[in-house]
Formats: sequence, C-alpha cells, structure tokens
Amino acid sequence: MNDEQLNDLILQSLEHEMGGVRIYEKAVECAVNPDLREEWEKYLDQTRTHVEILVGVCKAFGLDPNAQVPSRKVVSTVGLALVEAMDLARGAGNPAAAEIVACECVVLAETKDHSDWELLSKCSEKLTGTRAKALRAACDQVEDQEDEHLYHTKGWCRELWIQALGMTAVLPPPEEERNVKTAIGAARAEQESAASR
Repeated sequence: MNDEQLNDLILQSLEHEMGGVRIYEKAVECAVNPDLREEWEKYLDQTRTHVEILVGVCKAFGLDPNAQVPSRKVVSTVGLALVEAMDLARGAGNPAAAEIVACECVVLAETKDHSDWELLSKCSEKLTGTRAKALRAACDQVEDQEDEHLYHTKGWCRELWIQALGMTAVLPPPEEERNVKTAIGAARAEQESAASR
C-alpha cells in the first residue's frame, strides 16, 4: 500500500464531500420537483455527515483534515465549477432547464464520490490494525448512501430530460421507487422506464 497516495485519496475525498455540501445546497435551490428537492435535502444531510466521518478517518490516520495538498485544490475547483454552472442555469430564467443542469452536476459529482468510496473500501481490505478498522467502519456507513445518491440522481436526470423532450417520463424514477443501490438494479430500473413508454 502506498501510504502517501492513500493519505492523498483520503484528503481528496474529504475535500470532495465538502464540495458536495455546496453542490447539494445549490441543487436544492434548483429543484422544481418537490420529490427531487426532498431527495436532495436528504442527500445534503448525509453528505454533511460524510464530511464528519472523513474528518474522523483523517484523525485515525494521523492526518490534519485541513492539510492542503495539490489534489485538494483540483477537487475544490471542480466542485466550485459545478456550483457556478448551476448558478448560470438558474440565471437563464428557465427553472426546468436549471433543474436538469443541477441533476447533471450532481451526477458528475456523485460519480467521483462513488469512485472515491469504492477505492477507500478496497484500501480498507488491504490495511491492518486501527487504520483498517476506522476506514472499514467509514465505508460501511457511507457506501450504500453513495450508491443511492448516484443511481437515483442518474434516474432523475434521465427522466427530467425525457420530460423536457416532450416524451412520457416516469417521475419519480424507478430507481427511487425501487430504492436501487447497485449498478445492476440501476440497469433494470432504466429498462423498466424504457418499457413503460
């Protein structure tokens, strides 16, 4: 295990979750559909908890959660760009279009988030001792939530686009109705959505 790279991944993940709070705050402002707004408010609360969990992981690894490494600046810049994109969309005066942009921004952010947690989980399997225990406990708390964030928002994004294109949308999307938390479940939900048209 490359400890330096693992430490960097932990700090990147923390920065990304901190950016995720800002992204969800803005996405909630963009949400037109009340079910989507409620979903994102839940994800916002969970993301705030993920920040706290990763601060705990930093402490277990002897890392300063405020340590600035070059990768954190990159992660922060991407997150701020997503917030700016949502602001631009809201400023254009079309709330439905801004909601779709917010969905796309959340999907982009959650794709990285999902990847980070998968990598952290793989690392926890190779570690031993207190670091392994702390990282495994964090992953156990967060991974299912991250799966839900990604797969459900992808479903919302797809269905809102379908609606905007003038076709029959399934809202809330099947991913939410079926409480999908796996790639296989998401694929099945997408097929169900297509079959219903």
